[in-house]
Amino acid sequence: MLGIALLTLVCMITYTVEIVFGLAGTILMVSIMSFFYDAKLLVIYSLLPQITVASIGLWRSPKSVDPRFWAGMVAFAALGAVAGLYLFYYFPPQVFHLLLALAITSFGVYMVLSPRGFRIPPLLARVLDVLAGASQALFGISGPIAMTRLLGTFDDKLVVRNYALAFFLATNLYRLAGYLLNATIDGEVLQMMAISAPFIIITLWYSNHLHFKVNPVVFRRVISWLILGGGISMLVH
Repeated sequence: MLGIALLTLVCMITYTVEIVFGLAGTILMVSIMSFFYDAKLLVIYSLLPQITVASIGLWRSPKSVDPRFWAGMVAFAALGAVAGLYLFYYFPPQVFHLLLALAITSFGVYMVLSPRGFRIPPLLARVLDVLAGASQALFGISGPIAMTRLLGTFDDKLVVRNYALAFFLATNLYRLAGYLLNATIDGEVLQMMAISAPFIIITLWYSNHLHFKVNPVVFRRVISWLILGGGISMLVH
């Protein structure tokens, strides 16, 4: 119970960051809690806070997501998600942890070094959509890839965040379906979710408004450093 209490507290903090900035909740949560739990277990558990963040963030924000653009991102992501979900069941924990850390660190370095206002060409954007889908299914994390793609496409921070949340909601529902078909969510994970859910939902419901107080320049800078810091912390762990 002490471990679940700590996990709940960490999620209340890290997913407040995610609902404000559109990513990094799972990166930070896994980075911290992998000292206490297996990384794969945490990735499975992350379904609960990720779906909660996306649902509350979209419900309590001005509508800024074009369904056609979102559907295009999700369609290409589904191609990568098929491969990612298959590989999820074959990677040993050590390889899983290392690949996750390397992926997060690589995109963190790119975002920190990229100039403000960089633009992603259409073909590369679709490649990143596919990679984001694979990363979400395999690691439970696609924020670094999806945010690189979105920051290279849009300037408005609310639009960037809301597209990210809508993308994460779709890919996490796909991941949930895959877990259910493969009986991946066991009693331990269900207990963790049941205990922490009320506290996470209440926290995120009231912390969503913080996004509207963040300066756009600070928004981009914080996202970049959060990704890089989370990846490095996992590499040294």
